[in-house]
Amino acid sequence: MEDCRPMQPRVVILAGGLGTRLRPYTTVIPKPLMPVGDRPILEIVLAQLRAHGFERITIATGHLAELIEAFFGDGSRHGLHIDYFREDEPLGTVGALALIDGLADDHTLVMNGDVLTDLNYGRLMADHVESGAAATISTHHRDVSISLGVLHFDDHDDEARVTDYSEKPTLKYEVSMGVYCFAPRALDHIPRGERLDFPDLVLKLIAAGETVRGWRSTDFWLDIGRTDDYEQAQEDFEALRERLLPGES
Repeated sequence: MEDCRPMQPRVVILAGGLGTRLRPYTTVIPKPLMPVGDRPILEIVLAQLRAHGFERITIATGHLAELIEAFFGDGSRHGLHIDYFREDEPLGTVGALALIDGLADDHTLVMNGDVLTDLNYGRLMADHVESGAAATISTHHRDVSISLGVLHFDDHDDEARVTDYSEKPTLKYEVSMGVYCFAPRALDHIPRGERLDFPDLVLKLIAAGETVRGWRSTDFWLDIGRTDDYEQAQEDFEALRERLLPGES
């Protein structure tokens, strides 16, 4: 009997980076297989995606690709359908999307393979589709503390004149969480076989008059590609286990 269930949106997980900020560990272990608690970060991500109703996963690999592919296989062990796209040469953080078959058929969730968060991916995708935007970027608030005195020079007639002084200021930013949703038409702005990074794609979409939206999140979030965040993840994982692994007893 033909399967008449509606197709779930596709997920592309970017797992091909060199992980230079986590060296020397990532010289022998690809960053998505770095452990958080008792399991690799990418295994946590896959469990979350399954819990939120996503089943069709493409993992874009590069550095130490064979280890990732051997560990996760076809995804059946995780209740998922996993396939792989291996980059023959680096295409930047978004260039591979133009070469992965089938992405033009539906909206796509694209994310880094080293994100530790309890963000609701299903709700993010539903909001993106309803908005009609070409792209939606999940964002998080970050404070950056400057441990130095900062001088301000705002006199255009005398560039050496100090006009203000801030002692150890804290700067506030909204930053990308590394989780994105794209409408099929967004892929038209990615040239096939050419290197392209996410910031460049976002700027191209804006220049073309497309709508790019931010999805502000207050969820737990760490980028374990950063050494400080990776160490924090190890400290926080057990306390947040039920939030990070929904449905696991």
